[in-house]
Amino acid sequence: MLKILIPTALLIPTVWLTQNKWLWSSALIQASLIASVSLIWMNNSSETGWNTLNYYIATDPLSAPLLVLSCWLLPLMILASQSHLSPEPLIRQRAFITLLVTLQAFLILAFGATEFIMFYVMFEATLIPTLLVITRWGNQMERLNAGIYFLLYTLAGSLPLLIALMFLHGAMETLSLLIIQYSKPLIIMPLEGKIWWTACMLAFLVKMPLYGVHLWLPKAHVEAPIAGSMVLAAVLLKLGGYGMIRLMVILGPLSKEVMYPFIILALWGVVMTSTTCLRQTDLKSLIAYSSVSHMGLVAGGILIQTPWGFTGALMLMIAHGLTSSALFCLANTNYERTHSRTMLLARGLQVALPLMTSWWFITTLANLALPPLPNLMGELSIMTSLFKWSPWTLILTGAGTLITAMYSLFVFLTTQRGPLSQHMINLPPSHTREHLLMSMHLIPLILIIFKPALISGWFA
Repeated sequence: MLKILIPTALLIPTVWLTQNKWLWSSALIQASLIASVSLIWMNNSSETGWNTLNYYIATDPLSAPLLVLSCWLLPLMILASQSHLSPEPLIRQRAFITLLVTLQAFLILAFGATEFIMFYVMFEATLIPTLLVITRWGNQMERLNAGIYFLLYTLAGSLPLLIALMFLHGAMETLSLLIIQYSKPLIIMPLEGKIWWTACMLAFLVKMPLYGVHLWLPKAHVEAPIAGSMVLAAVLLKLGGYGMIRLMVILGPLSKEVMYPFIILALWGVVMTSTTCLRQTDLKSLIAYSSVSHMGLVAGGILIQTPWGFTGALMLMIAHGLTSSALFCLANTNYERTHSRTMLLARGLQVALPLMTSWWFITTLANLALPPLPNLMGELSIMTSLFKWSPWTLILTGAGTLITAMYSLFVFLTTQRGPLSQHMINLPPSHTREHLLMSMHLIPLILIIFKPALISGWFA
């Protein structure tokens, strides 16, 4: 684990001491090397499931794919941000990369933590760099409002979790993930148990986000710079799902009654947010609402607690992380050229940027879960386990899938097809940097098809 953490920490002095002209290239090369080395976490050969184990941090088949995704994203964020940060003073460019590196360090410690309180502290610590990135480097005046929404929703959801963890520590005398699953089950009065269960889950359901507490997400996405949108969609939403899977082991028999309203809300949210996507005019807002829709499926898969549900949830989290991050990058390349996120104003781009259209096409098909991509494997596993739990869920999940296909194709046709708008003159061509960025998102997604076991966790 220190093989990754020490180079990540040393990336901060690299950023501040490098010569001005080498700033972006040196940061990118070091971040890429860290991402390459992080792939060793995928090779889990231990019989207990835990690997690279010490007192505080370890990896297992559940956390390893999420850790690799966090490391993989840093070079991609640096690549994506280079263009729109180049006019800024150098000290701000250095501060921006430093915040991204700090965020990666917090994410590695959160996903690698073997103790619930350490996980909670790192879960909360990711809030600070993200908030600074949104409020300082956001696009419009609304960014402060979006930052406040993000802060209040996350903190309001997290405080009950801290109290619940303290109570759990008092009852079980340990919060170590290694020991707690072998401890005696908790005996709690029915009403207290329901309150405790909700307190444990609320922080993660807000972070995912569950439909009903999702209003911070579209605001944060629309106002954040490209790196903020990428890390929010690809990794920070997954912290919620990861926390839920970890805590579900302990919550045990309580979940049977308490989870009904949450599953119904999650599946209803899949349909509602997908329908909202059909009415969106803002491209980034549409991609943000599509994230809420996919995370609703993940929440449903986790809450019914079957091996297939957990496997599908982890697969969909990884696949969605790469796909939605790629969609935000494509939206950003459009925005850098047309200076508008309104889809009707930036249409017919296939004529001007034909190679970008092929990236749009592949990413849109990944978003609507085209076989044999891992998005489909995840969705099918979740839908199968939900159908086994209650056949009625097929109506909601089926409708959600159908509407997802509709809005994905709607996005592609609106932005790429048709005649080029009259006001589009002097569009710069697509750069090698942008093609590299898109291939770094989509090649891992395609390679996972050949060995899905890498991201199926210890449930398969």
